[in-house]
Amino acid sequence: MTTLPMFPLGTVLFPYMPLQLRVFEERYLVMLAKVLDADSPEFGVVLIERGQEVGGGEHRFGVGTVARVTQVSAPEGYLGVIAQGERRIEVVEWMPEDPHPQAVVRQLADLDWDDSLLPLRERAEASVRRGLALASEFTDQEWSPEVELSQDPVAAAWQLAAVAPLGPLDQITLLRSETMEALLTAVLELATMATNTLGESWPDQAPGGPE
Repeated sequence: MTTLPMFPLGTVLFPYMPLQLRVFEERYLVMLAKVLDADSPEFGVVLIERGQEVGGGEHRFGVGTVARVTQVSAPEGYLGVIAQGERRIEVVEWMPEDPHPQAVVRQLADLDWDDSLLPLRERAEASVRRGLALASEFTDQEWSPEVELSQDPVAAAWQLAAVAPLGPLDQITLLRSETMEALLTAVLELATMATNTLGESWPDQAPGGPE
């Protein structure tokens, strides 16, 4: 177990995924100054369960991901940070804020890949890409249906979880997966349900619209 500075956010960070932040709140500027001065520039990211990112007092989920800072810029008025999702963590205890959030955390076990999971991975990927293609017909999407995945199968599985057109509560479910098979099965099921729901929620004619 170790103590980490923590950054609660309104989004879920997955291993192997990038994170871009615009930091302007004083307590997180102080935190990043400490992080950048450390031998390993890392902090923990957890999803906010209730409340707001700005000002404190939010309620947070207890599972998250370590983010490693890879680039920092300082435009006028805020600090720009680019980080990379690394390993998963579980919060053991929240510590007093000084002035930023910090917690005692333990690392969650890495998920092991087995080549027998390749057919399941292919089905999950096909479902995610279908969902992204359908969603892109109606709204701007962060990820293209043709998004490239890593050649590393573990990284690719986490990337599929991250780009699937799901809400943060479903993403937290994925982040908590205890095996690679459980992760891919959940990605397949949740992405398929989301795609079916999306397809049913866009009628040809909106109620009250012109005939």
